[in-house]
Amino acid sequence: MAEARSGSLSELARLGFEELSQTIPKLERLVSLVGDRGRSAMSYLSAAASPDLALDGFIRLSEIAPKEISKLLAKEENATRLARVLGSSMGLSDYLVRNTSSLDTFLNPVQLPIESELLVLKANSDDELKRNYFAKLLQITDFDLSHTDYREPIKAVTAALSDLAAGALEGALKLAREQTLQEGRFDAQAIAQTKLAVIAMGKCGARELNYVSDVDVIYVADGDAEQTIEIATKLATKLARIISEPSLEPGLWQVDPNLRPEGKSGALVRRVESHLAYYEKWAEEWEFQALLKARFVAGDSELGARYESTIKPLVWSRTNRSAIVESARHLRKRVLDLIPAGEKDREIKLGRGGLRDVEFTAQLMQLVHGVTNESVRVPDTLSALEALAESGFISRKDSAAFSRHYQTLRAIEHRVQLSRLRRDHLFPNSETELRRVARGLGLKTQELEQIWRSVRLEVAALHDSVFYRPLLMAMANLEPGDISLSEREVQERLSALGFRDPKGAQAHISALTSGVSRRATIQRTLLPVLIRWMADGVDPDRALISFRRLSESLGETHWFLRMLRDSSGAAERLMRVLSSSEYIAKLLEHIPDSSEWFGDEEALRPIPLEGISSEMASVAERAGDVGSAAEAIRNIRRREVLRVSIGAVLGVTTLEEISLGLSEITDAYITNMLELAKSEVNAEFDVAVVAMGRWGGEELGFGSDADGMLVYDSQELTSQAHGEQIAQRLLTLVRDYLLEFELDLGLRPEGKNGPLIRSLQGYAGYYERWAEPWEFQALLRARVVSGSVKLQDSFKSLIDSYRYPESVPAKTLIEIRRIKARVEHERLPQGADPARHLKLGRGSLSDVEWLVQLMQIAHAATHPSLKTISTVKALRELGELGIIDRESSDRLLAGWMIASRSRSAQVLASDKRLDVLPTDLRQLEAMARILEYQPGGASQFEQDYLAATRKSRSAFEKYFA
Repeated sequence: MAEARSGSLSELARLGFEELSQTIPKLERLVSLVGDRGRSAMSYLSAAASPDLALDGFIRLSEIAPKEISKLLAKEENATRLARVLGSSMGLSDYLVRNTSSLDTFLNPVQLPIESELLVLKANSDDELKRNYFAKLLQITDFDLSHTDYREPIKAVTAALSDLAAGALEGALKLAREQTLQEGRFDAQAIAQTKLAVIAMGKCGARELNYVSDVDVIYVADGDAEQTIEIATKLATKLARIISEPSLEPGLWQVDPNLRPEGKSGALVRRVESHLAYYEKWAEEWEFQALLKARFVAGDSELGARYESTIKPLVWSRTNRSAIVESARHLRKRVLDLIPAGEKDREIKLGRGGLRDVEFTAQLMQLVHGVTNESVRVPDTLSALEALAESGFISRKDSAAFSRHYQTLRAIEHRVQLSRLRRDHLFPNSETELRRVARGLGLKTQELEQIWRSVRLEVAALHDSVFYRPLLMAMANLEPGDISLSEREVQERLSALGFRDPKGAQAHISALTSGVSRRATIQRTLLPVLIRWMADGVDPDRALISFRRLSESLGETHWFLRMLRDSSGAAERLMRVLSSSEYIAKLLEHIPDSSEWFGDEEALRPIPLEGISSEMASVAERAGDVGSAAEAIRNIRRREVLRVSIGAVLGVTTLEEISLGLSEITDAYITNMLELAKSEVNAEFDVAVVAMGRWGGEELGFGSDADGMLVYDSQELTSQAHGEQIAQRLLTLVRDYLLEFELDLGLRPEGKNGPLIRSLQGYAGYYERWAEPWEFQALLRARVVSGSVKLQDSFKSLIDSYRYPESVPAKTLIEIRRIKARVEHERLPQGADPARHLKLGRGSLSDVEWLVQLMQIAHAATHPSLKTISTVKALRELGELGIIDRESSDRLLAGWMIASRSRSAQVLASDKRLDVLPTDLRQLEAMARILEYQPGGASQFEQDYLAATRKSRSAFEKYFA
């Protein structure tokens, strides 16, 4: 007996039942309700996605309609169809329990409702409308589940679901008119004269709706009545309530009007003229993309046709294709970024390699090529892919793959949503749900998991390459099935990608891919993805030109091609940098071997001072003359600055690491060049370089001046003359016209009128007799970077008594404040906006540094921890000590940090030393990208800068006076 029971349970498990111990009693219950015909149910139930749910459904229905169920069980086909629906959808099972008359669906042949039945759901009440909707939904589901190939019915099913939604909207609008009339608030004639058209957007507009989804709509009204818009708004509001609010029957879905002009903030209903004015003046690029799928579905057909003929052509009249494509791609990226981490690998609709990737690819191609080719102006994805292939904009092979995968993903999504008739786009993660979805598709669990993984990978790869690959195929040897674009079409697509010189870009691509060399072969494979990464950046033209030059320099070297092809992330990092930074692009052309660093992030971290200085000294020693030695040292500086700059753009290093790295490179550079200068003059005495300003504080940024002073320790009469010779030669040696550099000795005693170098005693005499308060202030960031330990200690001891005085006369602090006011008024360039100047502007570098230095002079004697050359450390210490309150300290630090980072970002982006925050959106975008803002973050970056410096200025004013 036990063996027989065990065998029965094994058989039930093989048939797909899950609750094995309860199945046999349930089957006996079914037999008791419908008679012997219930004994044959086992074979019908095994065809269901969940035999358990199907059995439960049969029992529930048999309890209230035993004759109808017995009749269905009499014929295998009918019973199997019912089992499939009951086993796939608890929602439809509940509907059948409430409405057993719909069981007749399974006595009729399997077929979709005809279009005319779907487009108008006649009903006298909200509940009747919903019952009619579910009755047609049941028929569509029966049709869908009756196919052995789950992909085959997708296009017909989604079209029927869209027409059913349109019919529900039409029926709901009629009910809304009747209910509005019954309320008596508006005149009957005014209601009758008010025309309202419902324009479907998104999937419903494209006739590719899924089982449960928000239906996106736009409302347009017309009429002569004074209250036309008010009445139309009332109708639209009631329509949405009738559709979505549950009554005796559950709500159908949400009617979403948020794609309307101005979104949630805009009027719910507008006239055609108001829509037109908005799209012509104010609409963003993504809104034109959304119009691709706009379609009249309910209400006044003449008004709907007028809306379509007036508004939809605007999609194709937009001249700036690149802006539309860029907007679409940025929108796609933002959607991906917003998916919760735990759902990224389960998102059927929005995830990487999901439905949206297929849809966006088709839409981007339509936006680019639909301007000149009307045949691709179709709303649904599958038709768009077919039209694009017919017109030669995508290969038939890729089109077929995209279509097949799209149908697969849709089928998975449909099975997930059918279960409870809820809006759901997540691939199941429970074993039970996964098994049910797999069985609903006629698959085993492992098969479904494998299909899910492979489809996503293939869709992602196709999405990355389809838009870019034909650019290359048009200029290289075509493979069977590949497509050929004309020269005009190639340039059109390049322009849409953001290339400002599409003709030049075409020539560069042709040069990179022509020929039969190993380099050309590999680059033909790589370039589709490389171009996408270039186009993701700010300046794809520059990236392409720079990549071509690098390729010509390094293309035959084994490591360069291997890195691009095999190193994880290296090619993407290289393209990102070339597109973002003119400063780096220029340096890479001169130091192409540095491209190897992109394969190893650790190689982009600054090398410590000892390593750089040692290498510079070694190359100088090996050089045959001073000129050769100086050029070798310059090359090391260029290389190391390039290393730090790449790390900065890629976000590998922090601001502190960048500043220290640049400062140590400068230390090593000046120190080794000083040795060369001394060797030329052949003077044997102790000379030291004193770093000042941001260099002295080890807070250099890209493009910062290297302020310094020179001091020597010698009593010989000829020392000053030799010192001048050394100084002059040093100034000449350190100049670099490739990577701009100049040693500025303007902070020395007497400034430009004083000698370039002084003895230690000369400095002592000057500071004792002639120095002004601002010169002592400048010494707060003085740091000796070369010379003997004795000379360094002596000079530091000398200046400490002046920069950290035991007592500070009030007139000294007054004088510092006076000079700051003078600097603010006289040195700010004429016409410059004080809120946008990165150095001298309100709340920027100058404000913070002058305040910190004022506080150091006033308090360092009693608080030794303030005796630091670092602005950041001093500012933090002032906050710790309570000399500046913590909130003000934080605000000052934030202002200083964003001004410092912005100054460097501007140099990296444009290779120009400009100290004003630009107003040009493209320039701001370039800076924002380097500062790690998301694409399109220019405005946010500008707002952040202005807000931070405004708060910093407020803190400055609180304490400086």
